[in-house]
Amino acid sequence: MANWRRRYPEFPQPVAGGPNSPLFSWAAVQQWLVDTGKAEQLAAEGRTSTGTQQLGDASPPGNPDRGPTALTPPELLARVVVSLLPRLGDTDRPGDEVDPPVVLDPACRDAIVLTAVAERFGDHVRLAGQAPDEVHAEAVRRSLSGLDADVRVGDALQADRFAASRATARAVVCIPPPSVRQWPAPDLAADPRWRYGLPDPADPELAWVQHCLGHLRPRGMAVVMVPAVTGVRPSGRHVRDALVRAGVLRAVIALPEGLTPSGAGAVHLWVLQRGGVARGVRMVDLTGVGAAADVPQVHAAWHALWAGDHAPVARVVPQAELLDGEVPLVPSRYLRARFGESVADLGQFTHRVARLHAKLGQALPRPVAPGVPPRFPEVTLGELERSKALTILPRDATPRAGDLLFRTMGREPVVARGTPEDERGIAQVIGIDTDRLDPHFVARFVRTDALAAPVANTHGALTRDDVRRCRIPRLTLAEQRRYGDAFRLLEQLEMVADRLAGVTRAILDQTIYGLTTGALMPAAVGPGETIDTETDKKLRGTT
Repeated sequence: MANWRRRYPEFPQPVAGGPNSPLFSWAAVQQWLVDTGKAEQLAAEGRTSTGTQQLGDASPPGNPDRGPTALTPPELLARVVVSLLPRLGDTDRPGDEVDPPVVLDPACRDAIVLTAVAERFGDHVRLAGQAPDEVHAEAVRRSLSGLDADVRVGDALQADRFAASRATARAVVCIPPPSVRQWPAPDLAADPRWRYGLPDPADPELAWVQHCLGHLRPRGMAVVMVPAVTGVRPSGRHVRDALVRAGVLRAVIALPEGLTPSGAGAVHLWVLQRGGVARGVRMVDLTGVGAAADVPQVHAAWHALWAGDHAPVARVVPQAELLDGEVPLVPSRYLRARFGESVADLGQFTHRVARLHAKLGQALPRPVAPGVPPRFPEVTLGELERSKALTILPRDATPRAGDLLFRTMGREPVVARGTPEDERGIAQVIGIDTDRLDPHFVARFVRTDALAAPVANTHGALTRDDVRRCRIPRLTLAEQRRYGDAFRLLEQLEMVADRLAGVTRAILDQTIYGLTTGALMPAAVGPGETIDTETDKKLRGTT
């Protein structure tokens, strides 16, 4: 992708990695290819002899592909998990595997992960899954209707319904359910799955890890989601030690917070392989990427990450460095700063951010009070609907740029931008006649009534009657546009300020990290101007 960056200045900027090995956002690249008419150039490992495919080719018939930004957190996580698997159509030796290889999900409360497997590998694999009860199993079977899928019922840790076919799966993918602590641990001597140590009742995730390993055939691969604390909890130290010493744990990947089943909280992916030789564990820290959709979702992107020199986000940590007694399996402990590969890089970045703060200060509004507070007559959206100045569209209507969107869950009305984000959480879609109304003027002035409306439904969605009662000032189109232009500028400033605040917090975090690791000296925070007590009080008084 670096070649594309040189050829096309407007190509998306890298989101991580050093200057010699940049990492790009898959979501941004995909959107750029579509916007510029180059969708046929999308690289897709293993699809054709040239390594290219059309956008959407990875989706099964009847299930059109959606961009990463339109996926729910569970769908996005499933894509990431499945993208870590290698090509499964090849065999280790000629004649080694006659039937399609098996991919198992031992904790499929839904079909999201197995559906992602089917989207990537099609009919080149057989799907297997174990659901906790018949209700979940039947739902999974319906979702996988028409595919080669064997879905069985029971708690996989307590009653393994695939016990007779252990050590046969080519791949195992597992997003364990929220675990109840103190799970009944089976007897170690009676169950060969716990060969790396009997998991403590406080560590059910380590039971799932070993369950997945027990189902792998030689050189098979498993990808298991675990909470970040699994890598450091003292009760799991003996199991972590055994996994590292045996060389079966190949990678630990820290994910950003938006990439979890619930959309919140930090989790890791453990990549494990049965057999082969491994002298270390690859640690990958992707918590600093711009958005959850920027995490790689195709295997070629992971392959590039493994092969390149991405010191700020990934490196192979030798076994000797990991086995220090605690066996901490946390990527951030072993990786260098994400904002550059040297103190000079961090200094240059900080200087650029300081200049952006200064520019933002110059762009802040300069309030001008009217001589006499204006009193505008008001008009309801219902009246404007009757006069054809706006139209309340069906809720399933696809928003267009410039439409007014009333959102669910008590969120403020916004003007649609023509992006996939528009379609999330829609309560009502309002078509605006821009020859009579300014959309940004309408969106801002209806907020008071929209947020004050009593909402009785569980989704926090305004009804059509609620919308019709919202009021705006009755102004000429020219006056509306004056307000609309001001609102647009303030929205841009708000967006820039939010992003700049996030980057500033990251710089402060990185400086603290540098001080604690010895990469920086205390002089890094001086002799610049400090925030004294009086200044802090003034800042607090403005918020």
